[in-house]
Amino acid sequence: MKQEKANAKLVAKNIALIAVFAPWYTIFTFWSLFPVIGAPGRFITMAVIMAPLIGIILGPYLGVLSVAVGGIVGLSVGQIGGPFGPLSFVPHAAATFCSGMLYNNKRMACAVTYAILLVVLAFYPVVGPAWLYPYFIWMQIVGLVILVSPLQSKAVKQIHEHTKSTGLTFGVGVTSLTATLFGHIVGTIMFGAIYWPNIISSVDAWKSTWQLLAWVYPIERVTITIAAALIGTVLIKALKAYGLKL
Repeated sequence: MKQEKANAKLVAKNIALIAVFAPWYTIFTFWSLFPVIGAPGRFITMAVIMAPLIGIILGPYLGVLSVAVGGIVGLSVGQIGGPFGPLSFVPHAAATFCSGMLYNNKRMACAVTYAILLVVLAFYPVVGPAWLYPYFIWMQIVGLVILVSPLQSKAVKQIHEHTKSTGLTFGVGVTSLTATLFGHIVGTIMFGAIYWPNIISSVDAWKSTWQLLAWVYPIERVTITIAAALIGTVLIKALKAYGLKL
């Protein structure tokens, strides 16, 4: 009987957390952050900042569910300005999953998945960066190096210990950087799958896109990381102050 009550309480708590964070994610999808190069009229939204934080706070599975629900709700109210229409939440869900797994000390699983996806992106048939402009993946390789290094372990430890704001900011920042690059890899694979060859059929156009993005997306990802670190520090401190266990 006690176990049943505990299970029911846990289910109720999880539903309540989804009910809070899914609308939160939806709201941020309405605020455009960066234009998507190669997809006129489409934008990366502020939700990309919140995705890693949701993973840290809720974990990989509940976090992904919250992002998915938030994406579906956004679609229902007509917010499909992302580069992939109704599937625009998928890269964010990937970032949420990555940060949640890292917080749960599943770093090696993240590293293997990250490496596999990076190879898929690099050697995407015909228009993959490895064929046209290998320098495109330079920062994503940096992200993989961080992910497998002691720096990532130290970052997660700082989030768990939560002793000083500077340490927490460092932990959230490094974890958010890894997660947002993970999400970017997933999004770029989707970009290739959806836009080649139905929308962008010229190989030269793809090469030009990779050349431009090679220096644009690192700026985007660093900006996202800084914003996530600052917002996440305040948010996590507030949630812990109110007794929420991450």
